[in-house]
Amino acid sequence: MQYSPDQNRQDVVVPLDPRMPMAPASLEATGLESSFLLRLAAKCAAEQDTVTASHLADRMKLPKVLANILIKELVKLAFLEARGLAGEDVRSDIRYTLSTNGFEYVRAASRQSQYVGPAPVSLDAFCRQVGLQSIHDERVTPERLIESLEGLVLSNSLIEKLGPAMNSGLSILLYGPPGNGKTSIAERTSQLFRQTIFVPHAIEVGGHVISFFDEAVHQRVAGADAKPYPKADQRWIECRRPVVKTGGELTLDLLDLTFNEGPNVYEAPVHLKASGGVFIIDDFGRQQVAPQALINRWIVPLERGYDFLTLHTGKKFKVPFDELVVFSTNIAPRDLSDEAGLRRLKYKIFVNNPSRDEYIQIFKSYAGGAAIDVSGIDLNVFYDRKYHGAMLASCYHPKYLLDFVGSYCDFNGVPKVASLDMLERAWEGVFALE
Repeated sequence: MQYSPDQNRQDVVVPLDPRMPMAPASLEATGLESSFLLRLAAKCAAEQDTVTASHLADRMKLPKVLANILIKELVKLAFLEARGLAGEDVRSDIRYTLSTNGFEYVRAASRQSQYVGPAPVSLDAFCRQVGLQSIHDERVTPERLIESLEGLVLSNSLIEKLGPAMNSGLSILLYGPPGNGKTSIAERTSQLFRQTIFVPHAIEVGGHVISFFDEAVHQRVAGADAKPYPKADQRWIECRRPVVKTGGELTLDLLDLTFNEGPNVYEAPVHLKASGGVFIIDDFGRQQVAPQALINRWIVPLERGYDFLTLHTGKKFKVPFDELVVFSTNIAPRDLSDEAGLRRLKYKIFVNNPSRDEYIQIFKSYAGGAAIDVSGIDLNVFYDRKYHGAMLASCYHPKYLLDFVGSYCDFNGVPKVASLDMLERAWEGVFALE
């Protein structure tokens, strides 16, 4: 086990994560062509009047020694010119500015790609890193599952089915009547996985840049900006395992690279950004594209663990598909896909309507949180009156009814009590009557 000294306490050692990408010791070790790095360095230098090796290293997320090598090469090519020391100390960095030829070089480089920022990682490095931090390597324990589902009223039989499915890191279809917690169960997967992963700012494929890190998807680990590991590759960001949720807005186009023609930069598709984490497709079957078409798009990824993406030039390349995929729907599985498609969804879990005891437990729990008094006798009578024959209880009913009770009592300035009469009034105000 390697150790790295803590920056704030010299007497404390912190275990070094063996999965952590280490800083490249040479330009070749970056996995990028020297010509690509020189163009990127020149574009970074053009962002301000003068640039130093320290600034360039910070902007490109490369070791300072490599920034110095790039600067020396740009000076040799007459694209950069020295402008003296950055400070009075003789140990200060030298300031550089672009020459006339340098500005021409930047303009030509920008026509190829306007990307400016951290140096990307190579596709090979990305694929290797995803393998090192695979979601399959983290075990979901029964205790962790129970903890993540805290606050949800679920039957023991349902929890017993969820455990192995969540631990598999494969694909899950949660189906059943609406309003019974399928989406809530899917969203709680964010609490199941505790390991962190390393996410690149960007990926380079055939000279093209694919923007990857997304603040809306990737949650940085607290304190990651402090760089506690000096030898870590700063082109990678330590993050929680991502949880990406899509719904009715999902289209086939969102599962492919998005090419931004102006800057000539690609945006990674949503499922690629979910690598190493969880990808939730909520309201499956409500998208504008047919569910069979979506399943057909995922047959290879779900079955073989990899996907193919295509650049606008026509070049195809393979990327890992390493994530727990959760489909949530209130449509019967047979109406979503044929047997061949459903076979790719490894776990199919029916989320049923609540039993009487579960319904009452949900009701009392929400009433307590909303500071609404409820009589057990009135609640049982109300249940018997409303839930019989074709009318089935749903997990969302208590919240809707009690929200009405709370709003009614606030408006009329009366105590918040879910009496039998008040529940009858709420029923008429919340649910459409035939």
